[in-house]
Amino acid sequence: MELILKYFPNLSEQQKTQFAALYDLYTDWNSKINVISRKDITNLYEHHVLHSLGIAKVINFTPGTQIMDLGTGGGFPGIPLAILFPEVQFHLVDSIGKKVKVATEVAHAIGLKNVTFRHCRAEEEKRKFDFVVSRAVMPLGDLIKIIRKNIGQEQHNALPNGLICLKGGELEQETMPVKHKTVLYDLKDEFTEDYFETKKVVYVTING
Repeated sequence: MELILKYFPNLSEQQKTQFAALYDLYTDWNSKINVISRKDITNLYEHHVLHSLGIAKVINFTPGTQIMDLGTGGGFPGIPLAILFPEVQFHLVDSIGKKVKVATEVAHAIGLKNVTFRHCRAEEEKRKFDFVVSRAVMPLGDLIKIIRKNIGQEQHNALPNGLICLKGGELEQETMPVKHKTVLYDLKDEFTEDYFETKKVVYVTING
């Protein structure tokens, strides 16, 4: 929890309470339904919560922004971002029902009012959003093909609508064939922990 306050010192008391509750909630749920690698649960704040909040170092979403978290798993990056941006609406989608259940239960337990959930494949979600966020496991080009239909045209933020995903490693080969405007942000410039040495936020402008 100290790690979150180190980089986000201006949290409200409610936000601090919500972030602090995540460890016990995820530890408990993870013992029943594996959403985080068992050996990684002790690194929850660094590898999952702070990593998710890396997106907030790239964009400060304006109130009323609509965001879909695709492939949310147990709720990352959607739940940490929903805590940080209580005036922004988040829709968390995953194709695995058990994971959606964990994310839903965690959100309810901490009293998050700005999140909705859907158990479906990405292709089935037809609604429009300002941004899609993801801790992306699939190649960028494939992800863009799937979510292009979900990006709305009305602009509400400093950055144009598009895709914002968290990725690691060498991304030059992956981003080269992408025809859209793509910007890479190094999280090592924001967070000093070794874990973030190769982690990046990838922002792709997509005209809905």
